[in-house]
Amino acid sequence: MKIGIIGAGWIADKMAETLTGLDSTMKYAIAARDLNRAQEFARHWGFSKAYGSYKELVEDPDIDLVYIATPHSHHFEHASLAINAGKPVLCEKAFTANAREADALLDLAHKKGIFITEAIWTRYMPLSMKVKELLDSGAIGKPRLLNASLCYMMEFKERILRPDLCGGALLDLGVYSINFCRMYFGADIINETSNCIKSSTGMDMHNSISWSYSDGRIANIQSSTLCLCGRLGQICGTEGYLIVDNINCPQRITVYNDYKPVAVFDKPAGQITGYEYQVLACKDALAKGWLESPYMPHQETLEIMKIMDSLRRKWGVVYPMD
Repeated sequence: MKIGIIGAGWIADKMAETLTGLDSTMKYAIAARDLNRAQEFARHWGFSKAYGSYKELVEDPDIDLVYIATPHSHHFEHASLAINAGKPVLCEKAFTANAREADALLDLAHKKGIFITEAIWTRYMPLSMKVKELLDSGAIGKPRLLNASLCYMMEFKERILRPDLCGGALLDLGVYSINFCRMYFGADIINETSNCIKSSTGMDMHNSISWSYSDGRIANIQSSTLCLCGRLGQICGTEGYLIVDNINCPQRITVYNDYKPVAVFDKPAGQITGYEYQVLACKDALAKGWLESPYMPHQETLEIMKIMDSLRRKWGVVYPMD
């Protein structure tokens, strides 16, 4: 499978590192708006082709999968470009700027019969599956409370402050907290309360969300660009609780009963960066002729975009593409 990457930023570097450890033959093409930058990226990582435009890349007949590594604000444009060229797509999170764009992009992919999936890497990780397995097995009894936080110091980053780049904590970090909650507590939400602190540019910098479920469960999730945190995910049940050490890239799950650790599960030996699982999921889906991945169904991507749209409306956080 030959992969072409659109965008030559730090996320593209991480994917290139992943492909180097996974299967170097996948490192095929890189495109940037500046040809010199693309050529430097190709030289550094050992890619076969470098393009100075995204259109040239998607028109390369040898590319089997296009990875979109540009800002959220440009995902719709660049993924549409690839789909219209008949190229399957792995698109970074957040999938698009808003649900309207997500719906249009998925509709285009369906009409063209082209595979696309969201690169929310935690959805594809073995440890994420292990959490679900533990909950289903009754390892902590009946789950009743979930807490998840993801915070990084990013208050002066341009992409966080600019509305035209879909700035703020929600689409960049909060999407992980929301996905963590959706994976393990589902969608049967009956009540929501939330709060955010905005920047001078109108972007959410801190946010806190609480959801109540029809069966009495509660989830509390936070994301912030103004502080550091443990990045922990905690799910509490009637007989114990479990802690995921990092909801952004799980390395370890610890299960507690009666406040004592009783089991520990670590990431698979030989894990490269964690990005490899989404790549392998794409390869598997394409081999089977699927148009979506079971790890991140299209409907789930769309519903999460709708959730984030609703939160932003309540907070008054607006992007030009809204």
